[in-house]
Amino acid sequence: MRIGIPREVMNNEGRVALSPEGARALVEAGHRVLVEAGAGVRSSMPDEEYQAAGVELVAEAAEVWEDSDLVLKVKEPQESEFGYLREDLMLFTYLHLAASLPVTQVLLDSGITSIAYETITDEAGGLPLLTPMSQTAGRLAVMEGAHHLLSPMGGRGVLLPGVPGTQAGRVVVLGGGQVGASAVAMAVGLRAEVTVMDLNPKVLQTFDDLYQGRVRTLVSTPQAVEEALIDADLVIGAVLVAGARTPVLVPDALVAKMKPGSVLVDVAVDQGGCFESSRLTSHENPTFKVSNSIFYCVPNMPGAVANTSTRALTSATLPFVKAVAELGFAGAVEKLPGLAGGLMTSGGKLRSRAVAQAHDLPFVEIS
Repeated sequence: MRIGIPREVMNNEGRVALSPEGARALVEAGHRVLVEAGAGVRSSMPDEEYQAAGVELVAEAAEVWEDSDLVLKVKEPQESEFGYLREDLMLFTYLHLAASLPVTQVLLDSGITSIAYETITDEAGGLPLLTPMSQTAGRLAVMEGAHHLLSPMGGRGVLLPGVPGTQAGRVVVLGGGQVGASAVAMAVGLRAEVTVMDLNPKVLQTFDDLYQGRVRTLVSTPQAVEEALIDADLVIGAVLVAGARTPVLVPDALVAKMKPGSVLVDVAVDQGGCFESSRLTSHENPTFKVSNSIFYCVPNMPGAVANTSTRALTSATLPFVKAVAELGFAGAVEKLPGLAGGLMTSGGKLRSRAVAQAHDLPFVEIS
C-alpha cells in the first residue's frame, strides 16, 4: 500500500503521524511510505532519519495526498487540506467530528473513508489510540494551569505546591478517566490540594484506594461542582463521552462566582468543551477571560511536546496501521474488531451514530 505522511498544518502542531522507526516498520513490511519534507522537524525527527528508514521524501503536501492510498495524520483536515480529500482515499487521524459539522460535511461530500483514532477500542473496551494523548494532555493541563496561575500571566499568583506556612493551590479535576487520572497524578506530585469529581462511585473508589485519602473524591452533581469550583484555583475539564459532544458542566454563571485569576483548562474542547464559554484557542493565543477567570482551550495540547507525543502516538497506532495496510479496512476489522468503531465516513455516508446525533444527520450503519 502507498502510505502518506503530510506535514501538520494546524497552528503550532509539532507532532507527525509516524516516527522514523514506525515508518521503517512499514517499509520493511513491503509498503511504500511517502513523507512530506520537514514533517518531523518540529518533533525533533529530521528528514535524514526518515530517509535512513527507507521512506520517499517529497517536497509538496499535494504529492503526498495525491499519490497515497492511505494518509496518516494527527489532527483533522484543515481548510487548506479539504481539496485533497477524495473517494478512493483512506484517512486515519484524530477527527473529533461531533464538535465540527463543517469537517463532517466536507468528509461526507468527498466520499472519503475516514477513520478516527479516538473511537477505536481494544478487547477490554478501552480506547488504545486515545489513551497516550489523553495521558499527555492530562499532565500538560496541570503544567499549563500552573503557568497561567502566575501573576504575570494574569493569574491569582498562586504556587500550586505552596511553601511552608502557606496554603497549597486547590485543583479540581472534572472526570476520572485517562485525562483526569493523569491530571490528578501530576497535581498530587506538585503537592497541590486535589479534588477529583466523577459520576461513577467505582472510579472515585479507585482514586481513594490509590492515594489513600490524599485526594478528595466527590460524586459530580451540579451542587457539588459549584461548591468545589468556588473554592478552586485551577480547574481541569477532563470529561469524555467517546465520539460524542461533551456535556457542559460549568456554566458561565458559576465561573462568575469563582476567585479572580482562577484558571480553567478545558482538555475536552476538541469535543465541544465542558465549560459553557469554551472555544478553540491555539498555542499562539491560548487563553481568554470569562468574568475574572482565565480559560485555556487549546485543542492540540500534546503538540507542544511533539517528540514525546509522536513516539507515544506511533506506538499506539502502528499495529492498526499495519493491519489496514496489509489487509485493507474490512480485512483489518476481522483481525482487530475494535477498529470498526473508528469508521466515521465512507461512500458519502456517515457511519458514526454519535456524530449523527450531534449534528442531526442521517446515519448508515457499517455492514
